[in-house]
Amino acid sequence: MIATTEPTVAAPQTATPQTRLMELKQTVSASRLNLWATCRLKLFFRHVLRQEKPPTAVMHAGRVVHAVLQSWNLARWRKEPFQMAAIKSLFDLWWNTMQQETAIVWEDNEAEEKSSALRALEHYFLETPIRADEKPQAVEVAVEADLAKHGLPRLIGIIDLVRAGGRIVDFKLVGKTPDPEMVVHTNELQLSCYSVLFRDATGQKESGLELHHLVRTKSPKLIVTSLPPMTQDKESRLFKQIESYQRGLEREDFVPSPGFHCAGCEFFDACRHWS
Repeated sequence: MIATTEPTVAAPQTATPQTRLMELKQTVSASRLNLWATCRLKLFFRHVLRQEKPPTAVMHAGRVVHAVLQSWNLARWRKEPFQMAAIKSLFDLWWNTMQQETAIVWEDNEAEEKSSALRALEHYFLETPIRADEKPQAVEVAVEADLAKHGLPRLIGIIDLVRAGGRIVDFKLVGKTPDPEMVVHTNELQLSCYSVLFRDATGQKESGLELHHLVRTKSPKLIVTSLPPMTQDKESRLFKQIESYQRGLEREDFVPSPGFHCAGCEFFDACRHWS
């Protein structure tokens, strides 16, 4: 595995919904599987119709924090100095640059959103279990695994960080302290995808998995959840979920799934008019 950044692949401007549906059948990712499990109609709006919606304030803050953490991880991988005193300047740069790419939906005060995200990031660097001299095995690496032998499409994904020794790390910026049991349950699918991708790319088994939750409450927190390597049962569960996704696409089974998650959905109005 090599350190890299996420590739940008422009979708053909002439692609039709049917063409995009065919493309979705060829590959699968953790984000799409999670979206499929949450609401199939939302996946249809986002990936088949490609109805672009501006990022929310929460999404923007998360992207900026990830960008700063990526810079930090890449500096350690390259054995280059990373000035902690420059964190705020780097954060400000990404905050402004990413706003130039697309308009942000500011539901609350932008200054407050920015301040809480920056505080959470600064707290992370004070409390992180990752040493400054620890060289990563991989940073923001794009990987894929051919699952044809299982009768499944190619699995693709981008792993935030692989620590020395093959420990997979995923960073998350959240607004409240996560429940330990719920964290394990709700992130199982994503972490299992990363394990399959890592094993396929390296021929080795990951040494473990970590979730680093940057909690941007009034008093910021860092919650690190350490998990053992993926078990055979979890791999089987993942493959069953991919199979369900695959069969659903074949049936074009794009139906809404009303629930608490609808409150923050960008496709709420479109969903209400679905028939």
